[in-house]
Amino acid sequence: MAVALRGVHRVLGDNAAGVSADRALDILRARFDGTGWNDCYELIVGNAGIALAALELGDLELAQLAVQRYALAAEPTAGGVHWEIRAGAEPRLHHMSHGTLGIVCALAAVGHATGRPDLVELALAGAADIVSRNDAGPNGFLVAHSDPQQQHEKIERYSFGWCHGTAGDAQVFRLLNHIQPDNPSWAGLVDRCWHTLLTSGIPQRSRPGFWDNNGRCCGTAGVLALACDRHVEHGDGRTFADILVTDLATRATIDADGIRWSNIEHRETPSILPPTTGWAMGNAGIIRELLRHARISADKDPRYAVPFPDHLPTARQTGSLE
Repeated sequence: MAVALRGVHRVLGDNAAGVSADRALDILRARFDGTGWNDCYELIVGNAGIALAALELGDLELAQLAVQRYALAAEPTAGGVHWEIRAGAEPRLHHMSHGTLGIVCALAAVGHATGRPDLVELALAGAADIVSRNDAGPNGFLVAHSDPQQQHEKIERYSFGWCHGTAGDAQVFRLLNHIQPDNPSWAGLVDRCWHTLLTSGIPQRSRPGFWDNNGRCCGTAGVLALACDRHVEHGDGRTFADILVTDLATRATIDADGIRWSNIEHRETPSILPPTTGWAMGNAGIIRELLRHARISADKDPRYAVPFPDHLPTARQTGSLE
C-alpha cells in the first residue's frame, strides 16, 4: 500500500497519498518487534516483501532491519542455503512468492543499495541452492515447487508463472545480473529461463489444470511482463509477448459492464471462477501488463509509471537502467 500511495503522490501530485505513504511506513516501524512483523520469512507475507517496499520508498534503515533475521535463520543445504516459509513450517519452498528466491531478491537488492556485501553473499548462497535444483538440463531452467513436495491436491510439481515458477525465477536472475554484471552465469540463467518458457507450451491449455490462470501472479500476465523485458533488453521477446496478449484478449469477458478475466479450477463446479479486481489474480495486474505492451507496440516508453520493487526496471543493451 505504501508503494502504491507513494506512486500516486509522485505521478499525480496527490499530497494526501504522500502523507498516507509516510503514515504506512510509520506504522511498520512501530510494529517491528525486533525480528519482524509475524513468523513468516517469505516475500508475500513476511519480512522480504517489507524490505523491498522500504527500499523502494528510500527507507534504508527499515529495509536493513527487515532482512537482518535471515542470516541467523538460513539453513545450509548441499547447494547453498534456504529458509522456512514461516517458523516451524514444512516443506521448504523455492520460488519468488513464498520461497527462497523471494528472500534472495530482498537480500540482494537491500545489500546492493546499502553497500552490505554480507547481505549480497547470503543472497548468492540462496540462489546457489535454487540453481542446484534445476531439473531442465543445461539449456533450460525448471525447479520444483517445494521439497519435500507440498502435499496438496491443487499443487503441481512444476510451474511457469511469477509466483512459483520460471518467470519469477528469471526476474531474480535479472537482478543478480545487474548486481554482478561481470558474472556471465546470471545472464545465462535468464536465457535458460526464457528458453524453458518458450518451449513449455504456454499459454495453450493442453490439459485440465495446465495454465488455467490469466493473472500477474500465477498466470499469463506475469509471463508477459518478462516477455516485454526481453523485448526491451534483448529484442527477442515481442513475438511471444504478442502471443500472450492475443491469448488474454481471447479469454476476456467483454460486455456492457466492461472487460474482465476469470481463472479456471477444473476440480470445482462451476470450474470458471468469479472474476476479481486485484493485483495478483485479477484485472489490475493484467491491465498493467497490457498497458505496457501497448506502449511498447506503439514505440513509446516501456517503463511502468509506478515500478514495483520485486521487478527490476529494464536496461537497454548498453546496460543503463531506464
